[in-house]
Amino acid sequence: MMSTRKTALLGALSAALLAAGVVQAAEPLKALGKNEGQLDIIAWPGYIERGDTDKNYDWVTGFEKASGCKVNVKTAATSDEMVSLMTKGGYDLVTASGDASLRLIHGKRVQPVNLALIPNWKNVDERLKNGAWHVVDGQHYGTPYQWGPNVLMYNTNVFKQPPTSWKVVFEEMTLPDGKSNKGRIQAYDGPIYIADAALYLKATRPELGIQDPYLLTEAQYAATLELLRRQHALAHRYWHDATVQMSDFKNEGVVASSSWKYQVNALQGEKQPIASVVPSEGATGWADTTMLHAEAKHPNCAYAWMNWSLEPKLQGDLAAWFGSVPAVPAACTGNALLTDEGCKTNGFDNFDKIAFWKTPQAEGGKYVPYSRWTQDYIAIMGGR
Repeated sequence: MMSTRKTALLGALSAALLAAGVVQAAEPLKALGKNEGQLDIIAWPGYIERGDTDKNYDWVTGFEKASGCKVNVKTAATSDEMVSLMTKGGYDLVTASGDASLRLIHGKRVQPVNLALIPNWKNVDERLKNGAWHVVDGQHYGTPYQWGPNVLMYNTNVFKQPPTSWKVVFEEMTLPDGKSNKGRIQAYDGPIYIADAALYLKATRPELGIQDPYLLTEAQYAATLELLRRQHALAHRYWHDATVQMSDFKNEGVVASSSWKYQVNALQGEKQPIASVVPSEGATGWADTTMLHAEAKHPNCAYAWMNWSLEPKLQGDLAAWFGSVPAVPAACTGNALLTDEGCKTNGFDNFDKIAFWKTPQAEGGKYVPYSRWTQDYIAIMGGR
């Protein structure tokens, strides 16, 4: 788990970036030149595969041959780590989730892109093209990559019927096997998880008047933190490493948690008693955007990759590997790895049930800013 000191420093950095004020967009690239021969990408684990783990999953080798751009990948485990790396510089692209993308835009760490230079933009799902997490003041700051819901993953030996509510991870209760959920559930290790609790309260405590789980008044925020403090006593771990979470479900008696389809699919592939559901309250989710660094040293290779990344074959292969939903609907049919059921399995039809991650904005003091989310969640994870 990331140290409290490091997380606090990243939180302060995030606050500074958000305080940068109104975005003065740089001019997007007008025309493409010769590819520079190299491309440096910050990505979530499993997002940029060259067949090293499984030869069937390789969308880098073909790109390198076609473009002449050697791809170097730096994996990042959290959105805060991505923001930190992009702030230090030395990278061309980042596959940023919505809880990082607005910070990068307002912090002027990324530049707007010229969609006319990305022919495969036409392939993008219409539901994603103008997402609030990558479009600001009419400017596009990247190309959609993949998306998905934060599902409720559960042990089917404990839950013979799928749980219908996030209550099983937020409130102490007796589970269907007659045992308490205390010490058997997990919560996400990141301030954006506050929105998960707010989404639950939106449905279960309507008197709070929560409309948007990322825009919370002081009273709404206080109620949400109270719920999360109670949850602390129940939590086995605050997870951010997918591999560790899978191990916890197999070996540590964890039976329910927010998760990604990546873990669900991987555990099912190991014949583990695992399934997932989007509960009645809905779910938060992530829509990841490939964003171009403001000072990218290899912009031509970066544009070549952004275009390549929207090829249906790549999108389908990646969705099969990661357990995500393609940003390109054409990827949902005719892909042997994903299969024609893969998009449905990974949540394609749940789009309208998802409150997609976005960095909370204060909006003139009306709502609690992300800097507070960061500080308070560190305290909650520490039992305070």
